[in-house]
Amino acid sequence: MFDKLSFIETRHTELSEKISDPAVIADQETWRKLCKEHSDISPIVDKYREYKSAKETIEEAQVLLETETDKDFKEMLLSEIEESKEKIEEISEELKILLLPKDPNDEKNVIVEIRGGAGGDEAALFAADLYRMYTMYAEARRWKIEVLSSNITDIGGVKEISFMIAGQGAYSRLKFESGVHRVQRVPATESGGRIHTSTVTVAVLPEVEDVEVEINPNDLKIDVFRAGGPGGQCVNTTDSAVRITHLPTGIVVSCQDEKSQHKNKDKGMKILRSRIYDLMQKEQHDSIAQERKSQVGTGDRSERIRTYNFPQGRISDHRIGLTIYKIDAFLNGDMDEVIDALITNAQSEKLKGEEM
Repeated sequence: MFDKLSFIETRHTELSEKISDPAVIADQETWRKLCKEHSDISPIVDKYREYKSAKETIEEAQVLLETETDKDFKEMLLSEIEESKEKIEEISEELKILLLPKDPNDEKNVIVEIRGGAGGDEAALFAADLYRMYTMYAEARRWKIEVLSSNITDIGGVKEISFMIAGQGAYSRLKFESGVHRVQRVPATESGGRIHTSTVTVAVLPEVEDVEVEINPNDLKIDVFRAGGPGGQCVNTTDSAVRITHLPTGIVVSCQDEKSQHKNKDKGMKILRSRIYDLMQKEQHDSIAQERKSQVGTGDRSERIRTYNFPQGRISDHRIGLTIYKIDAFLNGDMDEVIDALITNAQSEKLKGEEM
């Protein structure tokens, strides 16, 4: 591990010199790449230097101990050595996590797709609650939100909605939200006070650039139609809604939120690229490591990941066995306690894999 850290520190020094070089700065594309690499490894180098500093403190204190005769000063040196040893243990664990292979999608923006599942109107209403939850979480982190496509019911529920969240590290924080979310509560329409169970599916996809997924225009079937809204009324009188079918995969995307056919097509293509990329990743992961599935879950949309129990004010994440009793705060976007626990668990599983 320390050979690797020494190499990274040397590389960091080289990059610091390069990104200050006027000749490199003149080539903006190269400069941006080097700046990103420098930024990516800076936390590792900072932590490694903390480690080396603690080691030096121990070595210096041990040299002084050999010649020191004052009892009080020796006790102070021994205390300093003990503190530095504890610090080294702590830093070593942090360095192991920092050196874990990064998910290449972690810094990307995300496209979130929410669909009402079993439970009819109640599922659609809870889908709307989840949309609100994610938007409040994004706003608290100063991320930008853009609705790409939506299908709203006439009672304010959401049959399905696709929206983009743009911000640094959005995918790294939200990627574990993919799966089936189950809600247990008394619906507003239930006169007998009975608790109903409904489900909503969530998919979190990294935003994909054109260069990452090449789509042959000949593989697309594009239909235009008039947009419709709740209750069947027309949103406009022109054929602005767009349905895109990717023939090789059978993936279908519809967008009708914009009044412009061109804008709807652009949004539809964003969703399509991300869905194709997601499919490609799943196929690759299945072929490489079918037998290795993290305890945090596969992210499969058929997997029940979390239960929201309103009568008990409880949220349970089934993948890591975590239960909290803060349902109101959680649905108002205070999600970090659960997200942090999921990230920590994923890191722990990766560390186990590295040690095997």
